[in-house]
Amino acid sequence: MDAEQPITPAAGSHEARLDRLAELAIRVGLGLTPGQELVMTAPVEALPLARGITEHAYRAGASLVTTILADDQTTLARYRHAPDASFDKAPAWLFDGMAAAFRDGAARLAIVGDDPSLLAGQDPDRVARVNRARSRAYRPALELITSSAINWTIVAAATPAWARAVFPGSSEDAALAALWDAIFAASRVDGPDPVAAWAEHNAALAKRRRMLDERRYAALHFRGPGTDLRVGLADGHAWMGGASMAKNGVVGNPNIPTEEVFTTPHMARVEGTVAATKPLAHAGTLIRDIRVRFEGGRIVEASASAGMEVLERMISTDEGARRLGEVALVPHSNPIGRSGVLFLNTLFDENAASHIALGQAYAKCFVDDNLSEAELADRGANRSLIHVDWMIGSAETDVDGITVGGEAEPLMRRGEWAQ
Repeated sequence: MDAEQPITPAAGSHEARLDRLAELAIRVGLGLTPGQELVMTAPVEALPLARGITEHAYRAGASLVTTILADDQTTLARYRHAPDASFDKAPAWLFDGMAAAFRDGAARLAIVGDDPSLLAGQDPDRVARVNRARSRAYRPALELITSSAINWTIVAAATPAWARAVFPGSSEDAALAALWDAIFAASRVDGPDPVAAWAEHNAALAKRRRMLDERRYAALHFRGPGTDLRVGLADGHAWMGGASMAKNGVVGNPNIPTEEVFTTPHMARVEGTVAATKPLAHAGTLIRDIRVRFEGGRIVEASASAGMEVLERMISTDEGARRLGEVALVPHSNPIGRSGVLFLNTLFDENAASHIALGQAYAKCFVDDNLSEAELADRGANRSLIHVDWMIGSAETDVDGITVGGEAEPLMRRGEWAQ
């Protein structure tokens, strides 16, 4: 064998599937262009995937790939040993640098694999302070992402702590293998041509978006166990989902995987009650059985059977944290839903069920996507330091589209598209 010839992983092996996921992240997720920089964040356990993505990025012509690693044990060391004043600090210099890179044209990629219970035993007040400080410092970079000024994407890597949480009855090796299998399947990596599979999937999502844009609904009405919620839609809203073009002209998929079509609610036109259908993993804590009531677009009552302190602090981040920034429709029979796996990770669980998000709205979800902050506010777009998705759909959920004239048209019945 030629000593300089790289060894090709066996077809169907873990290495081969990991390489296909890395390729998808660059070609389908980011649509990375020659000469473009890439800023990537990842947990240390995801280094094999990060290295594969780096290789494919340079093959695609990236001028520079910069990877920022996070480690759970160093995170915990802060909570166990840092002085109290530490919890109001965030590395603004780092986030300012990321924002500067994005303004100069860099793409953004995040590899996620968080331990959903990492901070469950920590002081909720300190967790909230850390999140608030980080959100404030990260905002200049986040605004470039939520306005689609740049191409960006999120992919996942299985990590031991995450795998143990998802498959608690299995050995660590078995749990890790099962989680990787689930990630590969949900990311459409296992077929003969993953790039072609994503093209077909994106075409189906685009067809659904066009239908919803043509209907021009004024509101959506969700009904299900514990849920009777009317979500008014922002004036001049547009539906998104699947592949989209960023303002820099690059087409990509912001999430891999994705099954949703989504738009912007009107921050003042949400009324009624809603019950979560899956736990929410947030700030290293599992929040279970969320129930809230909206009046005038704002949460006025909230409860949870576990993680209530974290929930309360989350919705108290700022005024916009009690209002909606996104509403998304997802059929229950999609591949992630059919898998039966509760991933305890929003990237996957939000794509198993219809959902809403508290906090910051996406500026791109409008017919005119070059609106000023004042124009966005006039049309009902919410503004906040947070954007947190949680799931409200199930096989028992019905959704009606409410026309401008007030008529109800069936959109989803028992979690499936009705039209």
